[in-house]
Amino acid sequence: MNITLRQLRVFVAVAEAGSFTRAGETLDLPQSTISTQLRELEEALGLRLFDRHTRMLRLTEAGAEILPLARKTMADLESVIGSSAQLRTLGCGRVSIAASSMQAALVLPRLMGSFIERYPGVKLDVFDVSQEEVLSMVHAGAVDFGLGTAFASHPELSMRPLWRETFFAYLRPEDPLAARRALTWKDLGRAALIGPRPGNPVRAVLDQALAREGISLGWHYEVSLPLTIIGMVEGGMGIGILTDSMRRLAGALGLKMRPITGPVVQREVVMVLHTGRSLSPAAQNFSDLLRPGMIPCYSGEE
Repeated sequence: MNITLRQLRVFVAVAEAGSFTRAGETLDLPQSTISTQLRELEEALGLRLFDRHTRMLRLTEAGAEILPLARKTMADLESVIGSSAQLRTLGCGRVSIAASSMQAALVLPRLMGSFIERYPGVKLDVFDVSQEEVLSMVHAGAVDFGLGTAFASHPELSMRPLWRETFFAYLRPEDPLAARRALTWKDLGRAALIGPRPGNPVRAVLDQALAREGISLGWHYEVSLPLTIIGMVEGGMGIGILTDSMRRLAGALGLKMRPITGPVVQREVVMVLHTGRSLSPAAQNFSDLLRPGMIPCYSGEE
């Protein structure tokens, strides 16, 4: 059975007008087209919808029963068409993002503000989770995309490189090493170092880069969140090893940042996408705000 929206629209118009001519005027169609569309609908249904007399057109019993169904079908289809048009123009929709804590706190909010100002009908959901959870949520389809540290090849996930962050030492102003303009990893060999736990992607980047140079750090404290590392430094428990993503917070707490050389180590922040799913129009537009090479809002000089 092949029934078209146009046939249903003609049927409803004829039923309401009680005339082929008036229905044609309403739909801006010639009477011949009205007759053809109605005949094809009756043939598809195998039912006679109207009793036709010389000066009278009347719904059959079958036609009267089908009319409310035809109206509902038209309304449902037009609702779908209207919703799809809203999605195309971002009049509605939803964008869900998983991001590691610093990106969720310091990068996304400003982008979200400008996006919502332009597209107030779109709902934004941000999940501030661990680096590991970013990958698992994208893989499971729980979010549209994620922000996190570059990872090893994955058969169902892809990376879009965005920007690089450099590792720094975070110190209290009275720490003797804070008097130096720059430090080496060797300078930190006897310090009480505070950093990410083993298995954390940021820690993995650091360990791999230093291992290539034959450097192994002695960690005094290993914690899960960068905010905890900063808090422990401020509390006098040691020197924090973090990327420059924490610059603004460290400055607000009166801490000092010193670049570390020999070697300079960076981590790459990427957008995490699922290779088997395309982004919705809303998610695509938001992801376009995260341009490769963009400078995060937390960057800048100390």
